[in-house]
Amino acid sequence: MSRLLVLTVIGDDRPGLVEELSSVITAHHGNWLESSMAQLAGKFAGLLKISVPPEQVQALETALAKLSALRVMVECSMDSAAETAHRHRRLSFSLVGHDRIGIVREVSQVFARHGVNVEKLVTRTSTAPMSSETLFHAEAELKAGEHVDADALKADLERLSNDLIADINLDELVG
Repeated sequence: MSRLLVLTVIGDDRPGLVEELSSVITAHHGNWLESSMAQLAGKFAGLLKISVPPEQVQALETALAKLSALRVMVECSMDSAAETAHRHRRLSFSLVGHDRIGIVREVSQVFARHGVNVEKLVTRTSTAPMSSETLFHAEAELKAGEHVDADALKADLERLSNDLIADINLDELVG
């Protein structure tokens, strides 16, 4: 039975970092399952889910700590089998509006009030074509319990949309 580990990785971006990281994982019989990585402001940042034999966990953590160019935090994870026993609704959220401080906080407060979990969040800014103002874009994958009042959630997001002067979309995903 393998152990699931979640790694958080950060360091100065340079060619070869992913190869270095993957070589250490492979050398300890780890299997790279999922990841999300990006270069942000000259830094390499990544999240990885790997499986590794239990007897390799300590040696892998030691080897990862020796990577001079990267800081790696390792967390043990639970198998998601228990989670699949509960029914959840999958939601897709998007927002485009004028950029200002506090947008993510305000949106996440609405989600928290309704018991909605943010599973994935991707944000960016861009320049508006005509006005050259800065626009804020957010896309999220959400998970809500089957008893979440979708109409109340949408109403809260619509009120927020008016305050932010933003286009907000919330859709339920099928499947």
